[in-house]
Amino acid sequence: MTLETWELLSYVVTVVGLPLAIAVFLYEKQKERENEYEEVYQLLSDNYQDFQKVALVNPDLRLFSSEETVQLTKEQKERMLIIFDMLVSLFERAYLLMYDEKMTPEQLRRWHSWEDYMRDWCRRADFRAALPMLLEGEDPERQRVRRRRERAGGRADSRRAAERV
Repeated sequence: MTLETWELLSYVVTVVGLPLAIAVFLYEKQKERENEYEEVYQLLSDNYQDFQKVALVNPDLRLFSSEETVQLTKEQKERMLIIFDMLVSLFERAYLLMYDEKMTPEQLRRWHSWEDYMRDWCRRADFRAALPMLLEGEDPERQRVRRRRERAGGRADSRRAAERV
């Protein structure tokens, strides 16, 4: 090969190869971020399943009931408060790690599953009653979002339901 051929090939590599290498690099970084996000989601889901196991071993608290558990002993109230604290801590982690103002459709779908859990729990009167004490010192932005969800309570969000279909 002649010097001119090598020079031409070097220009081709520069013009085609460099942009292609940058595109591949950016694609791989995006995939890596998606995998990290999926891993965080899976770890949070595992933690929620662990929480559900705790609720299962405390059937006297009727935590899977949609209604408030009444006539609890002092010990039962304390256990319930501890379990609610575990749940709020999990919801806070989910909010901090999963929520963003600008989400992809996949991230939004995952976030909506956590939002559904939060709404379900906020429908329980005893959980709502415990929230002010459980959330002392909480981030003001998070408090605003929580109050909005509490007000929404049991109401269906028709726009979100339509998006899921």
